[in-house]
Amino acid sequence: MKLTPLDVRKQEFKKGMRGYDPVEVDTFMDLVASDLEEVLKTQKEMRDRVVELETQLKDYRQIEKTLQQTLLQAQEATGRTYESARRESEVIIKEAESKAAKIVEQANSDLARLNNELMRLSSRKESLIGRLRVLLSSELELLKTLDLGGGDSLGSGTSLGTGKESMEIDSILKNLDNDRTP
Repeated sequence: MKLTPLDVRKQEFKKGMRGYDPVEVDTFMDLVASDLEEVLKTQKEMRDRVVELETQLKDYRQIEKTLQQTLLQAQEATGRTYESARRESEVIIKEAESKAAKIVEQANSDLARLNNELMRLSSRKESLIGRLRVLLSSELELLKTLDLGGGDSLGSGTSLGTGKESMEIDSILKNLDNDRTP
C-alpha cells in the first residue's frame, strides 16, 4: 500500500507512558508529509515531462522517417528526371541527325538536278550555236549567190534595206565560236 501525505498527517499513535512528545511527533509528521507531497509532486511533474518528451521523441522519429522518405523520393525523382532528360536528348540528337541527313540528301539531289539542268542548257546552247552557224552559213551562201548575180558587195558596208549597217558574217561566226569556248 502506498503512503500519501494525507495518510502521514492523519496517522495517530497510541499514547503510552513516557512516550515521545506528541507535539514533536506531529511537527515531524507534518514535515514528512510536506516533503512527501513535494516528492510526489516532483514525481508527477517528471512523469508528465517523460510523457511529453516521449511524445516529442515519437514526433521527431516520425519527422525523421518522413524526411528519409522524402529524401529517398527526391533521389529517385532526380534519377528519373536525369534518365528522362538523357533519353530526351538522345531523341533530339537522333531527330537532328535525321533532319541533317535529309537536308544533305536534298542538297545532293538539288545539286544533281542543277548539274543535269546545266548540262541540258549547255547542250541546248551548243545546238543553237550549231543551228545558227548553219543558218548563217546558208544565208551567207545565199547572199554570195545573190551578190554574184549583180547585187552590192557584202563587204562594202552598205545597207541591205533594213536600215542597219551590215556586219561581216565571218565576224559573227567568230563571236559565236568565242562564246562556245569556256
